[in-house]
Amino acid sequence: MIDKKILEEAKKLQDQYQNILIQKETLKLQKNEIDLTLEEISKSKEKFGYKIVGNVMIKKDLEEINRELKKRKEDLEIKIKGLESLEKKIVNRLNEISKQIKGG
Repeated sequence: MIDKKILEEAKKLQDQYQNILIQKETLKLQKNEIDLTLEEISKSKEKFGYKIVGNVMIKKDLEEINRELKKRKEDLEIKIKGLESLEKKIVNRLNEISKQIKGG
């Protein structure tokens, strides 16, 4: 008979896996948006751009905006890699549980 604790762990891991996939997709969308923005900035001949801060639009040097976006992109990439690492661990554990269930 399959241990109830194993089934509960499998359910918990599946829920975590779904949450990770959602978080990862959200971060990837943000990263893609930043990539498009950086591309547009690189095409621009303007020296200044506008950045929304809260409810206010602020005029800023495009180079500064560019630096901020690149830093944000790096942060997102680090978070994505962390989620991918966690995702692999969860998938491996789910595979182990699946083998236990099939074998046991």
